[in-house]
Amino acid sequence: MENHSLTKSPLSLPSFSIPKISLFIGLTITGQWVLSDVAHIPGGGLGLLLGLGCIFYFLKPGKVSFDAPSTVQGWVRRCHDVLENFEYLLDDGEQSERKKERINSLQKIIDRSEDQSIGFLKTKGVKLPDKEQLEKVLGINNQIKVSFPPALPVRDRNWILPDLIQEQDFIVYSLALPMSAADLLWIKNIPTDQPAWLMVASKESTDWSDERNALEAQLPDRWTNRVLKWDGSQKEMATVLSPIKKLLENPKKNTDITKQRLLSRLHTSWQKDLEKLRREKFKVIQTRSQWIVAGIVFASPVASTDLLAVAVVNGLMIKEMSKIWSSKMKPELLEAVSRQLAMAAIAQGVVEWSGQSLLSLAKLDGSSWVAAGTIQALSAAYLTRVVGRSMADWMALNNGVTQPDLELIKQQAPQLVSKAAELERVDWVAFLKQSKEWIQSQSINYKVKSV
Repeated sequence: MENHSLTKSPLSLPSFSIPKISLFIGLTITGQWVLSDVAHIPGGGLGLLLGLGCIFYFLKPGKVSFDAPSTVQGWVRRCHDVLENFEYLLDDGEQSERKKERINSLQKIIDRSEDQSIGFLKTKGVKLPDKEQLEKVLGINNQIKVSFPPALPVRDRNWILPDLIQEQDFIVYSLALPMSAADLLWIKNIPTDQPAWLMVASKESTDWSDERNALEAQLPDRWTNRVLKWDGSQKEMATVLSPIKKLLENPKKNTDITKQRLLSRLHTSWQKDLEKLRREKFKVIQTRSQWIVAGIVFASPVASTDLLAVAVVNGLMIKEMSKIWSSKMKPELLEAVSRQLAMAAIAQGVVEWSGQSLLSLAKLDGSSWVAAGTIQALSAAYLTRVVGRSMADWMALNNGVTQPDLELIKQQAPQLVSKAAELERVDWVAFLKQSKEWIQSQSINYKVKSV
């Protein structure tokens, strides 16, 4: 998942201050308890939902937009930010060796030669121009490195271009007609942000117009006007490569673009490793939070306290998660996102599904270890589990955001929750195992208190 810089939009709040909103939340929750548990008036939850709707309206920020860095220095800063994130999450012993590797990889790109490089690719059996002739044609008034990487295999498991090829400023892929399936696969895997051309061997006697149209019909749009015809003559190379020669007149711009592309690629790779590490750290927080919720709900004398318990514990969980994901968002906005995800989870029946599953298990289990109060507690724990994973997914997708677009979140929440719920259902057996351990611990605590 990439980390992008943010063009900030001001957060416009009406004349409602945060203390007033906090008071409103407290009054709403208290009103829900009085209506439902004391006065026994049905529909007390409508007041809470209405209150939350008002809060979302008050906290609604403007739209935000994301822009990747547009300079080499910007990408270098972004990579250093990721290195700092690794340092925060890893102990010194865990990160020392990998840290050195990452710094070396970054420095290699920063210290990259300022000479422009152009690589001529082919598969086995395809003819390439003479290297000396190419250097003579392309190197006029320019420092050009022409390279002929080893021929690409016609069979490959992953069809991933070697690093040597992806590091070139320009690519020229030579092929013969008709184009082979291997050529097509390699061509499709040339990075879209890497300037590249196709050089097709074609004799003067053939109908080039028909051949070109047939070839372009098989290729993505990026190759339109990027097909060069070569009749095999060394003398014609200056004419064939004239479109490339024009671009070579801006060496500083070209090498900077390549550095940005390589830094972006390195950053993406690091982010994948960082996200994996974050998920490992989050798993510990998720497990601890869900059983804290279960314990509070199990001991709660009134049902309305369940909602308050989930909200409070989720707030603490989100606070820890924001540190893991290096979120710069205000805590109250994070809580607003969490509430939206929780509402979406409840609307999708996450609690009902977990409760019914636990009841089914109780029928099969002769000891009936799942009692009524325990079902309620475990369902609340499972809700916390799903909301936590949904929030982790949202933070991964929006890493670097300082102000969320809550209207967009309302649209995204059902999909995020649905995905999280499905993944957690796959891990249902592990949850049940943890549940039994928690139930046993609750039983032991109860016996100790009784004594």
